[in-house]
Amino acid sequence: MGKVEIIGFPQSTYVRFVRMVCAEKGIDYEFEGAAPHSPEVSAIHPLGKVPVMRHDGFELYESKAIATYLDLTFPGPCLIPTEPRAAALTEQWVSLVNSVIYGTMIRNYFFAYILPKTPDGSPDRPLIDEVVPAMQAQLGVLDRALGKTGFFAGDELTVADLNLMPILYYIQRCPEGAAAVNGLPHLAAYYRRLAARPSFELTIPPPPPREARAS
Repeated sequence: MGKVEIIGFPQSTYVRFVRMVCAEKGIDYEFEGAAPHSPEVSAIHPLGKVPVMRHDGFELYESKAIATYLDLTFPGPCLIPTEPRAAALTEQWVSLVNSVIYGTMIRNYFFAYILPKTPDGSPDRPLIDEVVPAMQAQLGVLDRALGKTGFFAGDELTVADLNLMPILYYIQRCPEGAAAVNGLPHLAAYYRRLAARPSFELTIPPPPPREARAS
């Protein structure tokens, strides 16, 4: 069986998610750093989004699809449960994070620090102040869910956890995000526990285009 190729922008939370899946499964893979819409990415994804994957002539895009393929194809711990309720919860949390939480916490909150549209490049305080209540509310939802078993689907690590961790990593580089996570006991303990896993430590990305700054 040929080696898996993962292609994408290393700072992307979705790219890191797929790389964490590879690490948890013990998959020997090659990583090629490439920006969205680059020729390498656009050759596989029709909209130029990252990550994309190539394996034995098979090409695939969208992070959840790639994670599912990797989990079903390779040995190692099962990261997508087969028990119906745990499987459904896994899909539920991946969907919620990708459709709602990513937008709030990365595209609105984190980008207001590192990619602000302010004239002088300073953090976009009005946008930050506007989005913080929504971020805090969503983090509270995550904290309450983790109070049951310490994971999002059943009592073992799944792709639902791996999909969220890169987002939590970034928002804690900014003051309101760090305070919010550390103020929630279940979420703070969960983050510390999963951040100590080799899959997380081995995939820490280089700094984003501009380091997050507190105003």
